[in-house]
Order: sequence, then C-alpha cells, then structure tokens
Amino acid sequence: MDALSRAGPPRVRRGLGAPPPESDPAVAPPSSGRAVRAPTLPWARFSAWLECVCVVTFDLELGQALELVYPSDFRLTDKEKSSICYLSFPDSHSGCLGDTQFSFRIRQSGGPRSPWHTDDGHYSSRVPVSLQREPAHYFGYVYFRQVKDSSMKRGYFQKSLVLVSRLPFVRLFQALLSLVAPEYFDKLAPCLEAVCNEIDQWPAPTPGRTLNLPVMGVVVQVHIPTRVDQPESSPPKQCSQENLLPAPVVLTSVHELDLFRCLQPVLTHVQTLWELMLLGEPLVVLAPSPTVSSEMVLALTSCLRPLKFCCDYRPYFTIHDSEFKEFTTRTQAPPNVVLGVTNPFFIKTLQHWPHILRIGEPKMSGDLPKQVKLKKPSRLKTLDTKPGLYTAYTAHLHRDKVLLKRLLKGMQKKPPVDVQSALLRRHLLELTQSFIFPLEHYMASLMPLQRSITPWKTPPQIRPFRQDDFLRSLKHAGPQLTCILKGDWLGLYRRFFKSPHFDGWYRQRHREMAQKLEALHLEAICEADIKAWMKDKSEVEVVDLVLKLREKLVRAQAHQLPVKKETLQRTQLYIQTVISSLPKDLQAVLCPP
Repeated sequence: MDALSRAGPPRVRRGLGAPPPESDPAVAPPSSGRAVRAPTLPWARFSAWLECVCVVTFDLELGQALELVYPSDFRLTDKEKSSICYLSFPDSHSGCLGDTQFSFRIRQSGGPRSPWHTDDGHYSSRVPVSLQREPAHYFGYVYFRQVKDSSMKRGYFQKSLVLVSRLPFVRLFQALLSLVAPEYFDKLAPCLEAVCNEIDQWPAPTPGRTLNLPVMGVVVQVHIPTRVDQPESSPPKQCSQENLLPAPVVLTSVHELDLFRCLQPVLTHVQTLWELMLLGEPLVVLAPSPTVSSEMVLALTSCLRPLKFCCDYRPYFTIHDSEFKEFTTRTQAPPNVVLGVTNPFFIKTLQHWPHILRIGEPKMSGDLPKQVKLKKPSRLKTLDTKPGLYTAYTAHLHRDKVLLKRLLKGMQKKPPVDVQSALLRRHLLELTQSFIFPLEHYMASLMPLQRSITPWKTPPQIRPFRQDDFLRSLKHAGPQLTCILKGDWLGLYRRFFKSPHFDGWYRQRHREMAQKLEALHLEAICEADIKAWMKDKSEVEVVDLVLKLREKLVRAQAHQLPVKKETLQRTQLYIQTVISSLPKDLQAVLCPP
C-alpha cells in the first residue's frame, strides 16, 4: 500500500528531504508514537494547522499507494495509511472525471500520541466546541484529479493531494487545496515543499483574531470564531488590507459549507433530519459521488450548532475501511454513526439500519433539484433504490411551512445563495437554541449559590440532574417561549435523554460548572485573611493549603479554570506568604533552589 511512502520513524521535524541526523535526543519513547517537540522546533507552526500532507497515486500492481508524506517524519500507522489511500480515491461507482474535492474522517489508531502543538488549552477553551481539535480522529481533505493521459499505462492520470488535520476547517482547507493542488499536479514535489514551508510561517489559529495566511502568492484572510461570537452575526470586516498586495482572498468562514446548496434535495425533510441528528440516530447517506456524500454528512452534522455533534460520522466511507465489519454487523444494533457512502452495495449491507437517505444524481446546471420523498423502509430495493428518505421515524415537531415555502420559492426565483443559506442556518440555530435553553436554565439552577462558598471549606456539590423535575419545569420555562413550532416537545426531550448528545452536553456543562465552582472557591480564598487563618493551624495543614493552592494555580494557568489575572497574582502572593511563615527546612522542601 505504501511502498512509495517516505513516512519514516518519528523524529524531530526538519527541512523537507534533509538527511537524518546522527543522533536525535528528542525522540520520544516507542510507546508515545510521536517525538516530543518544543514550540520553537521546525514545523511547530505547520503542526498547529495540519498533521501532514499526503500524495496518493494509483499503482498498477498495488492499487492506491501512498507516494509522499510531508513532513517526511510524520508517523502514520499501517491502518491509517491504508485508510487514507482507499478514502482518497472515489470508488468505481462514482465515475469522477476531471478534478473532484471531498473530505473524509478516520479514527486514529495505534494508541494515544503526544500533540505536536503545545498550547492547545488556550485554543480549546475559547473556540466554539464544534471547532475544537479532534483528539481521536483525523480529517482528510482531498483534491482528486483523473484525466486522460496516453503516456500512462492505464490511459489515465490519477492522483490525490490530501491535507490531514485535526481541525474541522473544511472551507479553509478546500480553498487551500484549490490554490495548491492544480499547481502541484503540474510541478510536483518542489511546489509542495514550498507550500509546506509557507504554512510553517503562518500564525497559530487564535480564536477572535483575523489572520492573513500567505500561500503561493495569495493571501487568504480568515477569522477564527470564539464561543462568545453570535453565530448568526456577519463575519468581521476585512482588516489590514492596505499593506496587502494583491488584495486578500477573504473567506467568510473557516468551517461553514453552503448549507442551502448542500441540503437542497432534502429541504422538505430538514426538520426530520434535524431531529435524527439531535437524537444521534444511525443514518446512511447514499450519494452519487464522494463530494455530495461528504458535503451532505458535514451539513447534517452542522445542523446542531452550537451544540457539539457527539456521535461518530464519516463523510465518505468505503467497503475497504477498517471499521467496515464493525459498522455492518447484524449481531448488534447499528452504531450511532452518520455514514456517507457512494457504493450501492451498502443498501444491501446496511438494510437493517433504521434510516437511509438516498440522493439522486445532481441535476444539470439551471435545473431545480428534485425533493426526495419520505418512504417506508419496506420499500427499500437492494438493486434499484430510488431517491428518498427511507425511515419509519415520525417527527415530534410540526414542519415550519412558512420557512419551507420561502426556501422552495427561493429555489425558483434564485436569490443569492448566501441569503438562502443564512435563512436556513438561522432557522436551525434558533431551533437548536430553543431546545437547549430550557436545559441550560434548569442546569444553572443546580449550581450552589455563591454565598454558600466559603474559603476554608470544601465547596458544596452541584445538585444532580433529575429528568422528571426538568420535564415539569417545561410548563413554565419550555421551548414554547422562544419557538413558534408546535409538537410533542416532551417526547423529543425524553428520547434526547437516551442519546449520546445529552450525555455529551451534560458532561461538558457539568465540567464547566465544576470549574466555575472551583474558580469561585479560589476567589473566596484570595479575599480571605490568610494570616488570621494560619494563627492556630499546624504545619501539616499549612503545607496542605500550599499544595492545594499550587494545584489550582497550575490548572488556572492552563486555562482550565475561568479566573481573572488579578486572582492568579493574588494566589501566587498567598503561596509566597504562606511558605514564608514556615520553618526554613520546610521552605527548602517547598521551594527547592
């Protein structure tokens, strides 16, 4: 599979193609799988955006083969290499000629690995949860070219350029591939080396900042959103352009696809699909090409924002994938996965899945896409399945007929697509917020009162989430306050409680509340009279306080606690004050030279 790969053992990154050093003190132990890298090392900036760049080609003897990996010392397991190779080419049913872009997502194999980027706490704590780095999966962003070439034995030039990243920046990386891939296919390795060196000069992806990213004579301008940004607000205005020649290519988003275009065939069922996503239901998307498949899956999983999509999803999946048996087994219930496929064989293999969305061939330019119909699973034919949403699921909420009418009428009048996308995205956002706000309101009521937090006692516990109490609260503080849609909201919440998304949402909110409680406790300690407290305390109690304060300080400095700078400074001062009150021998132990 990877006979032509240049991927070697893990070592400190250096210039592409540079000879290996005689000794490398930064090599990590074999169990870690990665070299331990300081932020000042070569390729540190590159790794803040990408894990590696791969080139996959078609070999007559091997099939898809990994030709290059940049940087050359990035370590991929054999399973990861195999997955990247198979997922970087459309399968034979797609018949893709010319240039094709799509994306995939694979599970990381080979155990945990130390990150190449060191300060991820700052990024993760400020960016929307849906844009956090994937801890256990890689995204693959693919630019595939297949053109006739009489000089090749098969008569075709077939090659893919793949960007591998943990960041879900599909818009940015697609734009980057559009600039780089055509040039690479003409000039090959030297071009790719130059691009990788340019990316290694980029600033880190910093939430709240607008960044200028130079590549191949073009400046791509992007804004990395923060959690406090209003999701429906317009992107920040272009900045710092007076010194940029030529004018930058401005991306309005690093991650959002054209939602209206992606969901056009299923607009009449978008609310049903939103419910299926919310409940984490298993769904197969059978599409005519990897592009349609991956865009539909990414569009559907983005419908829940700002809620994080907690289930597995594969924008493009093939029968060669290492998880094929796991996902297709009939000995257990289908997993909570959204699966994008192009091979009709999956219709037969996944017949037992409860929801299958079959999308037809795209219409000719100018034609309106036909809306898929809702069909019973019993009408699913294994050989000639017509487009449709095959499910026995009945939506809990009534459809928004006014919105649907506006969207369908917009398809005929053809207003700017971004207007239609904004309308659809705002509707889905308001729907998700209306569903989540009552949960947030109830969860906030479980937080202990601030006046109950005293400096020298363990903070009170967050009260348990009781589903029955929450459901009773909906009568006065339910989604009907912010959403005009009628339906069985209680039934939807009851099913939501059994889904991975409730578990994911609850765990995150509980963790955030526990951190807030710890931060409030730290503030209470800093506002107390530490000297008065120490008067009647033993040395053991004083040392215990020092150790606990230090632990809290380390967590706060790692952005795990929401505390002010003043609190951090006062905590450091308190630690110094407490240590100075101890005997010299204990001071030496606590503050070794």
